[in-house]
Amino acid sequence: MEQQYLQLECTKNERKHEYGEHVHLVSDPVCISRLARLCSPECVQPEINRLIGSLYHTLAHYVANRELPRTPTEVPTRMAEAHPKEGIYRGEVIDRNTRAIFVDLARAGMLPSIQAFEMYSGLLHPANVRVDHIFINRAVDEDKRVTGAPIHASKIGGPVSDAIIIIPDPMGATGNSMSNVISYYQKEVSGKPLKWIALNLIITPEYIRKLKNDHPEVQIYAFRLDRGFSSEKALNAVPGKYWDEEKGLNDQQYIVPGGGGFGEIISNAFV
Repeated sequence: MEQQYLQLECTKNERKHEYGEHVHLVSDPVCISRLARLCSPECVQPEINRLIGSLYHTLAHYVANRELPRTPTEVPTRMAEAHPKEGIYRGEVIDRNTRAIFVDLARAGMLPSIQAFEMYSGLLHPANVRVDHIFINRAVDEDKRVTGAPIHASKIGGPVSDAIIIIPDPMGATGNSMSNVISYYQKEVSGKPLKWIALNLIITPEYIRKLKNDHPEVQIYAFRLDRGFSSEKALNAVPGKYWDEEKGLNDQQYIVPGGGGFGEIISNAFV
């Protein structure tokens, strides 16, 4: 019997850092190039949404390879009629019985959640994939500094027992939104998920610290780590080596270099 597909391997393609094993800085030159274009002021709709869709399709694909469970299978091919013994694929596949729940953080997470939902609905049994909706936004003081991220409303499709919960949010800035949403599920929604995954395009050292402090079980996946206000020593070292000297947020707690407010640019509504 064919042996090469019995235990599939997926090459880990991530940049080195010292933030711990739960942080994954995905190394993909094509996606980094697309992300650089996406963050440019020259990039406007409809190119913005096309790039976001492409980036999240690739990131969700990588996460599926790394995080979704696999199962052995035997699948007759179209050649099985002529060759009943040899015309069968035998090996591992992604387990279609896996439950996946995407959490849409309105507004910036709306498009990424639907993009990833559509992809996973073709990979898993469609009945096992859903999108929940959380209405959350930054709260700021008179100096435009972020004071929190209150949840205003939610539409959650049921228990989360044994599901993989994936939260797409393009800009992982302070970590307040992500942390609050996870805490909300843990307090208000029945069932214990199999795992938590944060799906970001760009993150900061501050974001990583917030999630590691509040929810160390969360797996963080991102293409880019932005730390524009870090010391030269930190910038010249492996990320995380001089964490106390790393900073990626300005006084209004936007990411630098970053890409601006993604809730605004996705919706073309700058309020």
